[in-house]
This record gives sequence, structure tokens and C-alpha cells, in this order.
Amino acid sequence: MVKLVIAFLAAYFIGNISPSTIIARANGIDIKKEGSGNAGTTNALRVLGKKAAVITLVIDILKGVAAVLLGWFLAGPTGAMGCALCVMLGHIWPIIYRFRGGKGIATSFGALLIINPLLAGLELVIVAIVTLISKRMSAGSIAGLVCLPFMCLWLEPEFTLVAAVISIIMLVKHRANIVRLIHGEEPILGIFDKNRNKEEE
Repeated sequence: MVKLVIAFLAAYFIGNISPSTIIARANGIDIKKEGSGNAGTTNALRVLGKKAAVITLVIDILKGVAAVLLGWFLAGPTGAMGCALCVMLGHIWPIIYRFRGGKGIATSFGALLIINPLLAGLELVIVAIVTLISKRMSAGSIAGLVCLPFMCLWLEPEFTLVAAVISIIMLVKHRANIVRLIHGEEPILGIFDKNRNKEEE
């Protein structure tokens, strides 16, 4: 039990690491007040550019990887699955940033990579296809979240309950995106925005 508590707390604080916030502050910007106000990869792309977005994406994925590996080392499969949830909670509600974080997609993907690489790969395919078709990252993320518990039933049954909780929390965090998608008001992802790309050139 002690090892579980240590693993879960460590995973939560690993989730608190916010590369986009750190990069933005280094450039005199408060990312919580720019763009969508979210501290994730998509808003990093909008506000800080491609390089910052890539760094944010990679570190956020590694956070999920590190947390689950730690959980597995300290407390086995139960620790790994619990840490997948805790690192996501730490990313979304980081205590060191007054509980204002990102939406957890990249970090949860990193966790999935360790729990079940095939599951992570299939989820990535779903997200990529929907994003390419819609040209909106939020649409791809939402599709992946909806599919996750059902994919777990097939590939990783023991993780289904945790996956369902993760999906529900992150869907709630995406509620504003869902409303904008329904009304056709969700912005196009920067890499698909021809006008923006011309301005950057």
C-alpha cells in the first residue's frame, strides 16, 4: 500500500511538469492567457510555434511513459494503471500551477504506450485519421477518447475501468471544443491553415 501511495503521488507530480508553460514564461508569455488558454501542444503551436509545440508534445508523452514505468516498478500492473490515471490528473490539474493545466491527451498516450503499445498505436491511428479529415486536433482527440474504453475491452480488459474514467474526465475537459465543433466554430489546426502559413513565410 505504501508503494502504491508513493507511486501515485510521484505520478501526479510528474504530470505537473508543464513544458509549454515553462517555454512561454521564458519568452515573457503567459500561455494561460493566450490562444485557447490551454497548456497543451495545440495551443503551444498556436501561441509559440512549431518548435515549442514539438518540445511540448515529446515531454508530455514522456511524462506518461515515466509515470507508468515508475508505477510498474514500485507496484506492478496495479501501480502502472493507477499511475496512468494520476499522471493525467497531475497534467490537467497541476497543484504547482494552481490547478490550471492541459487536457492530458499526449500524456495519456505516453501512458498507453507502456500499458499496451498496440492499443496506443491503434488509438494514434484513430486520432490521426479524424484529425486529417476534420483538420481539427480536438476532433481527433475526442474520437480517440470515445473509442478508448471499447478498445480496452478488446485489447486490455483490466485497464477498461481506468480508461473509462480517463476518457470521461478528458471529454469533460473538451466540452468547449465539442460545443464549437457542433456549431462549426472550432479553429482549424495551424498546420492546415493556409493563410497562417503564408503569414509565417
